[in-house]
Amino acid sequence: MRLSLCLTALLALLSLPALAADISVEDYGYPLSNPFEATIATTPVELRAETPTDDDIDQRDYSLRLRPEREFILPDNFWAVKRLTYRLARQPGPAPLMFIISGTGASYSAGKSETLKRIFYGAGYHVVQLSSPTSFDFIASASRYATPGYSPNDAKDMYRVMQAIRAQQHELPVTGFNLVGYSLGALNAAFVSQLDETRRSFNFDRVLLINPPVNLKTSVDNLDKLVQTRVADVDSTTTFYELIFEKLTRYFHQQGRIDLDAALLFDFQRSDLRLTDEQMAMLIGSVFRFSAADITFTSDLINRRGLIVPPDYPINEGTSLEPFFRRALLCDFDCYLTEQLIPMWRAQTDGGSLTQLVDQVSLYALEDYLRNSPKIAVMHNADDIILGAGDLGFLRRTFGERMTLYPRGGHCGNLDYRVNVQHMLEFFRG
Repeated sequence: MRLSLCLTALLALLSLPALAADISVEDYGYPLSNPFEATIATTPVELRAETPTDDDIDQRDYSLRLRPEREFILPDNFWAVKRLTYRLARQPGPAPLMFIISGTGASYSAGKSETLKRIFYGAGYHVVQLSSPTSFDFIASASRYATPGYSPNDAKDMYRVMQAIRAQQHELPVTGFNLVGYSLGALNAAFVSQLDETRRSFNFDRVLLINPPVNLKTSVDNLDKLVQTRVADVDSTTTFYELIFEKLTRYFHQQGRIDLDAALLFDFQRSDLRLTDEQMAMLIGSVFRFSAADITFTSDLINRRGLIVPPDYPINEGTSLEPFFRRALLCDFDCYLTEQLIPMWRAQTDGGSLTQLVDQVSLYALEDYLRNSPKIAVMHNADDIILGAGDLGFLRRTFGERMTLYPRGGHCGNLDYRVNVQHMLEFFRG
């Protein structure tokens, strides 16, 4: 198999020595040198930090009724997401509370959020797990405009959720508030932290950003390019994405959505197929494409835009959503940006160019705040596949000593590596 030009360039970039890394490969000890493999396989079990099991955690799921008007807009078979669900793990007595914001398209119960829950619960925190503003359930039940991607709006929606949780859990003995997000959830966490500087509902003690996108457009373009990889020995016009489409569609048919941290990657890693770099890249890109399709479909349905679902099309419990999801899969993030996000942004803000939008939704918009806020730190990987040229330089200039850069780990693949966990806890303990 041969790699497409875009993937070849990406692999060449990632294979360069991590000269800028704060921690050397030898000192770090994380064994997976391939960023695609690290992203998918994560940390070998024997190298993960020890954390409590679910049986040792006092936890329960709760729900909030935030958008009652959606109950009349959403079809009956969307009953499960007409209220927003979150998970609370509580300590037996007074303790600081840790909010966790999930990554792109991920629900509150996603695997990485569960991992962070166990880490921080084991360290003595109450923990609240939150779905991403780009997740199917958050868009339906908590997003004011049901068109995620404009970071200031997403932060306001998330902040309202967090305030509602605090009101619902008013008897929980909390000694302070902290915030952590991974991937897109890290970008959300940065905007939420800035919002809290004026609203002062939480006055966060510490905020940690794990593997955030710097330029949101660059990150989604990197992931979209992975889907365009060609598999030459099958057919010159066939992508690996198309080859696995039926299997991915089966997951959607069974679950009604795609969980980025569950059956999808598990099934592939359990198979006898040894994935090449090309195939691993395609798998990562395909998962992202399914998440983008979730956003495209849900936003279009709620706003009755008619791009995916005809506005007057009757949808009930017996209606198959698969044809609409297939149509949504043809719309990548650029398509969603052009057809849904940009028109909404321009109508709201008198916004102009795509460049202006990218600057407003990326970490650039918070540069001064992040530089001057000692309570915020970032952890990133030199070989993260979502990074573009200049991103690490921006993070270094902005965070200085509050940045920890690891030489390996791909995208969030080392999140539960014992060295990373030690560094996380040391930061929050101050």
